[in-house]
Amino acid sequence: MQKDKQGLFEVHLAVLLFGFAGLFGKFLLLPSLIIVLGRTVFGSIALFATLRWRKVRVHIPERKSKFMLMLLGVVLAIHWVTFFHAIQVSTVAIGALTYSTFPLWVTFLEPLMFREKLRAFDVLTAMLVLFGLILIVPSFDFSNDITRGAFWGTISGLAFALLTMLNRKYVQSYPHLIIAYYQNAFAALSLLPFSFFVAWSLTMQDFWLLLLLGVVCTAFSHALYIKSLNYLKTQLVSIIASLEPVYGIVLAYLILQEVPSLRTLLGGAIILGTTLLAVRKR
Repeated sequence: MQKDKQGLFEVHLAVLLFGFAGLFGKFLLLPSLIIVLGRTVFGSIALFATLRWRKVRVHIPERKSKFMLMLLGVVLAIHWVTFFHAIQVSTVAIGALTYSTFPLWVTFLEPLMFREKLRAFDVLTAMLVLFGLILIVPSFDFSNDITRGAFWGTISGLAFALLTMLNRKYVQSYPHLIIAYYQNAFAALSLLPFSFFVAWSLTMQDFWLLLLLGVVCTAFSHALYIKSLNYLKTQLVSIIASLEPVYGIVLAYLILQEVPSLRTLLGGAIILGTTLLAVRKR
């Protein structure tokens, strides 16, 4: 029982840190691409140091696996860049809730990728998520900040769905920390060339915030999340992970005084409730 409590504490702390990461889109007055570049650089360094400290062999000999991890790094970069951009043009709540629509994409893409049957229950949950998304969007005018934030958050959800499915299909044979290290490293490498084409300057405060984002909210939180799987069932951990937007919205309210509209909260409740139902059903 003591280990169960330890696992619950670890997974809740990890998910809290995942939710806290979204606030850096407001803390940092930098392009989302530079925020993610800093996050992945510091995150990959911290993950590499953790693996070396645990004496885990980092080298992956298979060329196919290396290529897939490179691809996954690019997808991870797209996921995080669009996520932070959604928060920057709108609010933490909009970015976090619309990113949570990824089960909608998984529902229709997973049968294609794994040749599985599309179930009626999955279609129903996808339609509920879509309804929640429509509630969040105030209009289909792209000049509206909330609409633009919802669009980029949904694209982030699509990228995360692809990342999840590609992970499942191609790199199951490696420990999660090694996968996280390579994905962060390749994400950083894929973003580095583009950093020369955007205007940005880094202050010392930005440096420490990026260090905090990369080490604590990326490497440390990921390690905690994986460690909790030693004591808890995967289904329970997945359900708790669905609370990430809730933690993010609460933290944004407490720290940034961002108050979501009633319409946003109602649409978000439908999205999160449907996600929890889908995870439990699976």
